Amino acid sequence: MKRTIGTALAALALLSCNTMQSEAKTLKPALWKVTDSDTTIYLFGTIHLLPQDLKWQSPKIDKAIRASQDLVLETVMSKDPVKEGQAMMQLGVTPGMPPLLDRVAADKRAALANVVKRSGIRIETLDRLETWAAALSLAAAGMAELKVSPKFGAEAILSERFGKDGKPVSGLETPIQQLGYFDGLPEAAQRQFLTSIADDESNAQVEFDAMIAAWGTGNVAKIALTFDDELKLSPELTDVLLKRRNANWSDWIVGRMAKPGTVFVAVGAGHLAGAESVNAMLAKRGLKVSRLQ
Repeated sequence: MKRTIGTALAALALLSCNTMQSEAKTLKPALWKVTDSDTTIYLFGTIHLLPQDLKWQSPKIDKAIRASQDLVLETVMSKDPVKEGQAMMQLGVTPGMPPLLDRVAADKRAALANVVKRSGIRIETLDRLETWAAALSLAAAGMAELKVSPKFGAEAILSERFGKDGKPVSGLETPIQQLGYFDGLPEAAQRQFLTSIADDESNAQVEFDAMIAAWGTGNVAKIALTFDDELKLSPELTDVLLKRRNANWSDWIVGRMAKPGTVFVAVGAGHLAGAESVNAMLAKRGLKVSRLQ
């Protein structure tokens, strides 16, 4: 799971998982702000899928939410699951793809076949998918055992709250654009992603619990280590899913600072941690990023 959880979470908000109830627990994830004379932008790192009843809205986060005029997420999902599925199929299905098992080295095929069997997805279905789409589908199936869901994720909770207050919710990217990052990867990188799923023998629950623990205590160093370790497997994944997107979002924030107002920006926690984070890029451009929590 450690090898695939970061890349899976980058797009798993587009896929469905099961749900669970968990013991209520209050967390304090990291929160920052960027300000000038007439603009404040709060930066909050999220986990896209969470168990039910996880308490993370601290007084400082609550204050930032109330002060903000609008919410900006990585993307705004359609409430229609059919449209989400159509978006996946639009990019992810290509006639004439080789059998999925043939897309990994011979010594990895037995392991991949086992992953496919555990997923419950018919191999004929996966054979029709491009490699990235098959890999994401298998990653999503693997996450299902964690009993988490995007409807309990931070984005969903924030969207509901801003919506109830009549405040606009927008996205830095579209769902198609997010999937397009995977679709545009070279086939070799896609196959490396697929191989990492076949190779993964770690305990999914243990890995996810560790990620939640780091996030819930605002331990940015541990979050950065987790994502860096995963993305080191492929320079292409690092460039496309992390560096390029962080640069785009930094540009957006710099542009938004030219307009007065207060905005709450919530993106995956891995994008706000480490040397290539949005925070680091903003600091290099002369903006002061202050930690609030």
